[in-house]
Amino acid sequence: MTRQKIPAAPSIRRLPSYLHLIRQAEAEDCEFISGTLIAKELHLEPIQVRKDLAITGIVGKPKRGYPVKPLIAAIEHFLDWDNKKNAVIIGAGNLATALTGYQEFKTHGLNFVAAFDTSSEKMGKNIHGVSIYPLDELTVRTKELGATIAVLTVPSTFAQECADRIVEAGIKAIWNFTNRKLNLPDDVVCQREDLTSGYAMLCVMMGE
Repeated sequence: MTRQKIPAAPSIRRLPSYLHLIRQAEAEDCEFISGTLIAKELHLEPIQVRKDLAITGIVGKPKRGYPVKPLIAAIEHFLDWDNKKNAVIIGAGNLATALTGYQEFKTHGLNFVAAFDTSSEKMGKNIHGVSIYPLDELTVRTKELGATIAVLTVPSTFAQECADRIVEAGIKAIWNFTNRKLNLPDDVVCQREDLTSGYAMLCVMMGE
């Protein structure tokens, strides 16, 4: 899928919520689930749900809805969660500990294979079974472990420097948890996560 053909980001961001709800229906032995039910549970408009699910290529049946098992498979395939991806995490601090300990990633095909840091005190240790190595070994370890994703959790002042090392190591996908906008080659994709945005939304809703 080329960048020009990627659907709107909000639709993609909603799919995991749909998947969670549909898996609940599967656990309850439901054969079909309606778009109207999904919309009601997630406080969305039914037409929005139908548009979002349409990007996965699956079609619902009139008066019955979407077949649960094929719908789960369609969403997972669209998100490429049915393919295993090895990832390295740069910066073995508190956030790295939280991310490597989040078991849901494994069910979605994300496998942390190594962590990297510059602190000599962390060498030889591990976080949730993920070994920590010197940052200088990034290129060698990346090739050995077949990593295709780098998760960046370093202090923002070191973000660009580490991003440059990631690029040099041959990794083409970066999940950026710093507040620094990275300068990257055109062939490297990057998703930046702003952890304060959700908190900002919560605070505004509390003040309503």
